[in-house]
Order: sequence, then C-alpha cells, then structure tokens
Amino acid sequence: MAEANWYVVHTYSGYENKVKANIEKTIENRKLQDQILEVSVPMQNVVEVKNGAKKQVQKKMFPAYVLIHMVMNDDTWYVVRNTRGVTGFVGPGSKPVPLTEEEMAFMGILGNESEAEFAVGDTVVITSGVWENTVGVVKEVNSAKQIVTINIDMFGRETPVEIGFLDIRKE
Repeated sequence: MAEANWYVVHTYSGYENKVKANIEKTIENRKLQDQILEVSVPMQNVVEVKNGAKKQVQKKMFPAYVLIHMVMNDDTWYVVRNTRGVTGFVGPGSKPVPLTEEEMAFMGILGNESEAEFAVGDTVVITSGVWENTVGVVKEVNSAKQIVTINIDMFGRETPVEIGFLDIRKE
C-alpha cells in the first residue's frame, strides 16, 4: 500500500469546518478510513482584548485551508477534490504536493515535540539574528513550534519577540 502524506486543500473562506465535516462523512459512507486517515483544521489559542477585557479565543491558523493526512490515489483525490467548498489541492497545476517533514514540524503537526530546556521566567540571551546578544525574559514556551516568546527592552518599553530554540541560550 502507498504511503500516507499530509496534503493542503484550499477551501472557500469560512467553509473549513464544513469541508472537514463533509469529507469525514464521505470517508464513512465510502469506507475510506484506511486511505484518508485524518482531516484537520489547525487552531491556535489567541488572547484578544475587547473593551479592556482579555479573552482567550481559538482562531484558525490557516484560514481557507484544510490539512488532510491521506494516501493519494484516484479515488481519494476525486473524493476530496469534489467535496463542496473545496477549490483544489495546493500544488502546481492539478498535481497535489505533500508537505515535507520540516513544514509539518514547523506547523506543529508532527508529535515529535522535544522537551524545552527553557521555562517561563528564565532569563535568556539571543545568540543570532537581529536581536543578537539581547537579554530577555521568557514569557511563553511553544514546544510544538520550537519557539519561545521573550520580552526584551526596546526604547524603554517591554516588547514581546518570538525566537527559535536554537537561537537562544540560558543566561
């Protein structure tokens, strides 16, 4: 049997969850569970400030896109491509291109999260890039994406900056 890969499907904006539900229903009806393994609309938690009050909400990471873990063949291509709300696969022409492992890891799809050696409140030094040799305090750790959010002092004001694990060290 062919190998399953992750593919990106473009949808009408706002139809992501409907497309996911329709594909899952079709998988069940056509008994394609062994060929289309997972349909995902990646979400992230975001803090919004409305009327002075902070509120945590979930937002789509990639509006108008759905991720599908599937074995690509004529049947699965047809099922996904002809789902209501789908405009097509991402790739040149009509040929879908699977995501690479690096792309999946960056998006937090792969479950190979390495344990961070940083914790909230740690003081760190940025080792490369624009902020090289800048000292900051860790405010958030995202092991899935391998990044930390740190506050640095810029023009006398604390400013949050996202930095990759490899670009910082503990002070």
